[in-house]
Amino acid sequence: MRITRSLLLVVLLATTVTGCIVLRKARPTRVPSAESLYLLGVWEKETGTMFKGTYVGGLSGIDYDSARNCYYLICDDRSERNPARYYTAAIHFSMAGIDSVQWLRVDSLRQPDGSLFPYKHTDPEAIRYNPLTDELVWTSEGERTLGDKRTALQDPTIRIMNRDGQYIDSFPIPANVRVHSTENGIRDNGVFEGLSFTPDYKEMFVSIEEPLYEDGPRAGGGDSTGWIRILRYNVADRKLLAQYAYQIDPVAHPANPPGAFKVNGIPDILHLGNNVILVMERSFSTGKPACTIRIYLADLSRATDVSSVQSLSNKKSIFRPVQKKLLLNMDSLNRYIDNVEGMTIGPKLPNGNPSLIMVADENFSKQEKMQFFLFEVK
Repeated sequence: MRITRSLLLVVLLATTVTGCIVLRKARPTRVPSAESLYLLGVWEKETGTMFKGTYVGGLSGIDYDSARNCYYLICDDRSERNPARYYTAAIHFSMAGIDSVQWLRVDSLRQPDGSLFPYKHTDPEAIRYNPLTDELVWTSEGERTLGDKRTALQDPTIRIMNRDGQYIDSFPIPANVRVHSTENGIRDNGVFEGLSFTPDYKEMFVSIEEPLYEDGPRAGGGDSTGWIRILRYNVADRKLLAQYAYQIDPVAHPANPPGAFKVNGIPDILHLGNNVILVMERSFSTGKPACTIRIYLADLSRATDVSSVQSLSNKKSIFRPVQKKLLLNMDSLNRYIDNVEGMTIGPKLPNGNPSLIMVADENFSKQEKMQFFLFEVK
């Protein structure tokens, strides 16, 4: 969702990273549990960075490739500044924090026919790497614009590509998560933002950022009545296995002036195994520059499949929702938090604990900052 408004790396098993090269055959860091997140450091940069003729910014998703020891970051530029794209980067850090972020390459996202995406024909938001197939999966929110000057109805997509950005295949989108000119299905700019594989890469989960029209209102200032759907897919045959209901929190702060734009939604998820998902909720209110980022542990073990439930807000609908427990409210860090939208488990820290890296989408705005957060998972 677009919101308008110094040490070297020592955690490698081999040597310091200088590029995205194959160093070893490796598996992603496993996180058997997460009881707390401890901030080790923040790397910030003003908007305006250029790399190979492209504007680096709008980074809304991140994932770690452990074999090459690099990160894939998707840009939510809708081919407005440069063609839709994603970046490969090296992030150098230690227990003392993040030393640097090094851009290694940029690749354009391709349509099925191999061509670039035209102006506003995609809205990239999430990206994940599958080491078993050496492929990337990425999502687009689509678009629902109904106006006098411009009308656009584009369904969201979940696509598979190789590491050069070439289209390979796609996952089917269920009928209830499609775009309509009437107030049914998805809301504009509030669809597929969260994406995660299970640790064995047999299943994939995709979260919708805001409630479908049928599932209740957008998050308000004092209510918590809207439901968000989390989709579960089989990776091998691309089939949708289930949908789960997750209740979103109210917006963290009132808007100023009253009635101005405010939002709370899910910008990313991260599956930890054993039916537990890290869920990121991001709240923004006009008049408050910073965002409120809350990280929840969500337990799907007793949640019921709501694929056949047309409206989660209907009082006659009976289902068991996802259970959630607050792990971290980033307001407690007492520092400026921008529009954080992506997170990934990185390599193990020198003490053996997993690292968690978050990235903030600065919306290509001079009033915002590109941020990378490094956490220790305990």
